[in-house]
Amino acid sequence: MNWKPELDELARREAFAKEMGGADKVKRQHDQGRLTVRERIDKLVDPKSFHEMGAISGIAEYDDKNELKTLTPANCVFGRGKIDKRPVVVVGDDFTVRGGSADASISAKPTMAEQMAHDFRMPIIRVIEGSGGGGSVKTIETKGAANLPGGVGGTTWYWYTTTNMARVPVVGLGLGSVAGLGAARLAASHYSVMTKSSAMFVAGPPVVARLGQSLDKQELGGWQIQTKAGGVDHAVDTEEEAFECARKFLSYLPSSVFDLPPTTPCSDDPERSDEALLNIVPRSRKQIYKMRPIIESVVDKGSFFEMGQNFGRSVIAGFARFDGRAVLLLASDPYIYGGSWTAEACQKVVRFVDLAETFHLPVVYLMDCPGFMIGLEAEKAATIRHGVRAMTAVNQTTVPWCTIIVRNSFGVAGVVHQPAGRFSMRYAWPSAYWGSLPLEGGIEAAYRADIEAAEDPKAKLAEIEDRLNKLRSPFRSAEKFWVEEIIDPRKTRSLICEFARLAEPLRTPGVARMAMRP
Repeated sequence: MNWKPELDELARREAFAKEMGGADKVKRQHDQGRLTVRERIDKLVDPKSFHEMGAISGIAEYDDKNELKTLTPANCVFGRGKIDKRPVVVVGDDFTVRGGSADASISAKPTMAEQMAHDFRMPIIRVIEGSGGGGSVKTIETKGAANLPGGVGGTTWYWYTTTNMARVPVVGLGLGSVAGLGAARLAASHYSVMTKSSAMFVAGPPVVARLGQSLDKQELGGWQIQTKAGGVDHAVDTEEEAFECARKFLSYLPSSVFDLPPTTPCSDDPERSDEALLNIVPRSRKQIYKMRPIIESVVDKGSFFEMGQNFGRSVIAGFARFDGRAVLLLASDPYIYGGSWTAEACQKVVRFVDLAETFHLPVVYLMDCPGFMIGLEAEKAATIRHGVRAMTAVNQTTVPWCTIIVRNSFGVAGVVHQPAGRFSMRYAWPSAYWGSLPLEGGIEAAYRADIEAAEDPKAKLAEIEDRLNKLRSPFRSAEKFWVEEIIDPRKTRSLICEFARLAEPLRTPGVARMAMRP
């Protein structure tokens, strides 16, 4: 006797699971331009590397002889696979079964996915399409009682979800309508991507309509809303692009805080110089220039991976490589408020500095910051409070820093170009210009009496400005050793590559020193 009957039964149940919500629901998913959860996982991980867990869990129907008639699988699919040959955990919502609602799920499945990522120190990718949470309003009737959010036995998943952010890389992919707890799962990640046909919201249009706001899904939580608000980092046209973004994001990071970011072979000469850098910053400070070409010039070719581009836009943030070594790169964008730090830009700095600290990434900052944003709207946004929080986050870091002062460095925001109280590398371009306050506006206040008493106030203002500008030369600061080095811009790549090599042995893996904020 053998166990073939049981194996046949197992195969039968697995076949039910692969049918998901049924042929009609699968067709509807495809007709709306979306892949099924298993198709998504297959495209995300290395070929044939996915090992599913709990595939045959769900709601079974039996006949009067207690023989299985059919099985509706739980709408959470999870398991382990590999991305670029490194183990990862993948957990996905099956929208073909009750629209991804928790009514048709088994709460232990997504919880176990988070536990596996936590205990086996593996990155986790959440493929999200649905509401999650305690189910729909119908749940009250089907369960016979109202669910208490965070009630008895209901907090384990939440603990792992937030704790994992200080332990392993977390990626969220929003690939459809994402609401309630689904939205929280997407936001509780180090990097989140949504397709442009998707939408994310705390509560959907029917619920919001009760507030008197008649909005469709895109108007309420479409990609333009969410990327600008910072709820989601990036939006793409296709699901395949989302999978590629997830894979690329993970390529810069260790599998957990107990490892170091991988160093990759580099064919780009670390001593390469770019003549264009000599002319990229205009002599006139009234003229702006583009920062991204500078980034692309100095990093390993094609290695810059920008995140959160539509949020806090005066600060550019992303990963890059120098001589094959991964760094967290921050840069000012003079095209947005002249590079001033807005309240949103400060929030962005906090988040990405935390990311660098959590996963042992050195920080490179290409700086052109004239200070915090000023004016009534800036005051209403409590910019200075967010700015102090950003300063605190920077000062709490222990990872190596290298700052290139490209142009402006003014005021309190100017101070936050490297951690205080420890050694960091810093270089200034000849175009650098700094001080407690910009001369523009400051001269009128400081020299008001002299200007008003002059026969020609405009000429007097110009005379004072010319005199102070000569004192503002970065060479004067270098004479007093208020700045360490002024460099030829063409040497920027070489010096940062050297920094990355020097920083490599200084990165210490271990338990994160602070909670990672989403």
